Amino acid sequence: MKKGNFWRELSTPLFVQAPMEDVTDTVCRQMIARCGRPDVFFTEFTNVDGMFSEGKEIVTQRLKFTEIERPLVAQVWGANPDNFYKAAQYIKELGFDGIDINMGCPQKDVIKKGLCAALMNNRSLATDIIEAVKDGAGGLPVSVKTRIGMNTIITEDWLGFLLEHNLDALIIHGRTVKEMSQVPAHWDEIAKAVSLRARSKKDTVLIGNGDVKSREDGLEKIKESGIDGVMIGRGILENPWVFNTDEKYKNPENVSSSERLTTYAEHVRLHQETWGNTKHFDRLKKYMKMYIRDFPGSSEIRAKVAETRNAEELVLVLDKDEREDD
Repeated sequence: MKKGNFWRELSTPLFVQAPMEDVTDTVCRQMIARCGRPDVFFTEFTNVDGMFSEGKEIVTQRLKFTEIERPLVAQVWGANPDNFYKAAQYIKELGFDGIDINMGCPQKDVIKKGLCAALMNNRSLATDIIEAVKDGAGGLPVSVKTRIGMNTIITEDWLGFLLEHNLDALIIHGRTVKEMSQVPAHWDEIAKAVSLRARSKKDTVLIGNGDVKSREDGLEKIKESGIDGVMIGRGILENPWVFNTDEKYKNPENVSSSERLTTYAEHVRLHQETWGNTKHFDRLKKYMKMYIRDFPGSSEIRAKVAETRNAEELVLVLDKDEREDD
């Protein structure tokens, strides 16, 4: 069955879950959906070259998903346009709703290889990759997530280049590669993309990314910049209920310690059901600050969690403290 372009079908303003390496797997996305679903979900970063290597079984774990996570975009990165083409075909066959090309990752080892954000300096390869994904995607919407420059801000030059490629969506992180996440996001630069789109007469959906910590904050940034929506990443790690529209969840402190601990225990159990022992247990500890924060005794419980050695011990700690809270 041919999929439509979900970016066009959704009502604005849009709230989008950011792809986060080694964090936003299918289990994490399902838990975000339970806490309060965004309008769009994204996978972790998936390497197209690894998808067709000896280690493909491990790489393609990133593309595991359930129906509750729709609409879902697979984010990909890599070096070889031919592999981007094959990856896009494979992603369409799996039933994803869209494909996003990572042209924003600022990690030094990736930049040294001329990949992701470094494609700003290799426009011919960037073009080849976009065209390869479009050709392989078979009509699925194609987007790009990027930044506003390498060492200096080049918003109009770089985003203008991308808009000429008739992308279905463009996600803009309002910092340069050099800035990483060490300075406030330049939302004035993100706003420039709206003017660029108008001048180019394109209908690309524009999503802003950077320092959005709450739904209310996102709505304010959307209003001020004129952007179609916002993407939230680190805000999820501080509040998994960040997308929830219920009045109760506007203030994270309204979420009881009991609800937090119960939800974390559900996350652990779902992780075990989904992955078993195929992923290292310590990965589960990464999520503790998502749930165990902003209530009396949270630091003591985090200390207990840090000492656990397996999922069973972790669930016991969470269940015990949840009962004591009652």
